[in-house]
Amino acid sequence: MDQNNVSVSCSVIIEWINSQGSILKKVNHRSATLYLIRNDHREMFIEVHAEKAKTKTKLLVKSMSVFNKFMTEGKASIKFKDENCTLFLSNAPTAQLINFLKTVYIKISSQSDEEMKNPLKKKFLNTTLDAHHQEISPVTSIEINKAKQNAISVSRATITTPSPSAVKKRKQSDQSTSKSCIVKKLYETPKKEQITDEQNKILNAVLSGKNVFFTGSAGTGKSFLLRTIIAALPPDVTVATASTGVAACHIGGQTLHQFSGIGLGTANLERCVQMASRNSSAASWRKTKHLIIDEISMVDGDYFDKIEAVARHIRKSERPFGGIQLILCGDFFQLPPVSTKDKNTKFCFQSEAWEKCVHFNFELQTVHRQKDPEFVKILNSIRIGRVTDDIAERLKATAKQKIENNGILATRLCSHVNEAEEINEHQLNSLEGESKIYIAQDSDVSMTNTLNQQLTVPDKLILKVGAQVMLLKNVNISDGLVNGARGVVTKFVDNVPIVQFRSGLQYRAKLEKWNLKTNLGTVVHRKQIPLKLAWAFSIHKSQGLTLDCIEMSLARVFNAGQAYVALSRAQSLQSLRVLDFHSQQVWAHTDVLMFYKKFRRNLQEMEMIPLGKKQRI
Repeated sequence: MDQNNVSVSCSVIIEWINSQGSILKKVNHRSATLYLIRNDHREMFIEVHAEKAKTKTKLLVKSMSVFNKFMTEGKASIKFKDENCTLFLSNAPTAQLINFLKTVYIKISSQSDEEMKNPLKKKFLNTTLDAHHQEISPVTSIEINKAKQNAISVSRATITTPSPSAVKKRKQSDQSTSKSCIVKKLYETPKKEQITDEQNKILNAVLSGKNVFFTGSAGTGKSFLLRTIIAALPPDVTVATASTGVAACHIGGQTLHQFSGIGLGTANLERCVQMASRNSSAASWRKTKHLIIDEISMVDGDYFDKIEAVARHIRKSERPFGGIQLILCGDFFQLPPVSTKDKNTKFCFQSEAWEKCVHFNFELQTVHRQKDPEFVKILNSIRIGRVTDDIAERLKATAKQKIENNGILATRLCSHVNEAEEINEHQLNSLEGESKIYIAQDSDVSMTNTLNQQLTVPDKLILKVGAQVMLLKNVNISDGLVNGARGVVTKFVDNVPIVQFRSGLQYRAKLEKWNLKTNLGTVVHRKQIPLKLAWAFSIHKSQGLTLDCIEMSLARVFNAGQAYVALSRAQSLQSLRVLDFHSQQVWAHTDVLMFYKKFRRNLQEMEMIPLGKKQRI
């Protein structure tokens, strides 16, 4: 952990109450920074620095409890029992908030009588705040290990101890409450992926306020980086969008069309401005400070120009996008915008707004999905539409491969959505045995159609024994139960499907939850069994997925980049079967080739431009 873990910038409300629970004093700071500090007596405090406040608020970290149910939304409350004071935090960057609370927990866990008496510890303190209060030193590996041991013991106690009544819960010590509520979220699901140096460079550019576009071939961690960026920005003023519902689901956002307020953008600019000026859409545009757009390759250039003009009009600013910071991500070698018979494809980079809005360009080059250098080399060639005789022969040879394992058939990737749906329906009907139907639990039934469009999980799931399925959620990363894993339903126990995966692991399916943020800022959710029929899948809906057993025929591909998207879903050549491969099925758009030629020429020049100091959000 670094030094930034001992501070968090957010909105803060501070409330002091009397013994009867009445509010004695209330202070509201729209923008403030919380620091974890220590005094000469080794006591720890949380200190609140507000931009316009003349004095700082210091609260002793003792008998403290934390309510962090909404921590992933940038919200938390910290109650100081001895001082009858509560801090209500909101609009905090998720990553900052989690790291701050984790550091508080670790530092509390590592305290001991011996440490309090040890004068040598003072040399580790940074005395930049004032003569009597110092910033907490970065946490050490010893402190982390001690905190993890405490976390394990707290988790075990929580699991094995019967739940007390509501009255008893209120009587529990605040320290115990603090541990049990912080620990479960901080240590239950450790991150497997770590941000790389090339990803960190892009993150720092975003945090310094730059408008950025970053690209990279399939499997370079674009979606992972986007989720990291989203967690590092204040949630109340950050909008994560994508050109498709599937991509929006991957980053926990909404579609760009839904956010913009202009629908498909087919109306003229004047009418689009009128549509986006409606209360809900206009409020969203005015509130937004950071706009993220994923899968930018599928955003039409004219549409990009329209929403840029809409943003300037509604925000009453002639700065590009009305002064909103843009974070754009995508690979123009993948799926292009949908074109019509009377309109040629116009990419985003061909729009009038692109040059004005995009200041910094980056390209991720390290591939994480595929580990085989030969396959990575093949995919990089296919990405630019280049197929040598050797590549063609290597892909043709996969047609004879047996990639099935443990009764799991290969998922057939189809160029058309209807074709995939017909295959799944036909295969399910051909199975004998009783059908089991699972209806999703939607928090708002009026949003069911929207949830169907933006989530991969269906509102109605029909299964039978022998059904080929795909897991739609990361259930257990270490065991390989990840989004895209393939399995087969082997039986039903108490009406619950038991699935055996390709790895041989068995999984008893249970309800999982998907959240979707609406344009009004509210969150709707769907609870459903995290499975989908997987005899076949469309190439469009496979974007972002890593599939461990796939088969494809590319004879009917109709878009530049479609063959590349399909092939790059595979983890390796050994898990892939390509039927009837021909080099004519692979091509790249000439405008995209020209864009990337110019793009890479400019990358070296951009390397020489300093990004500036990292700003506090």
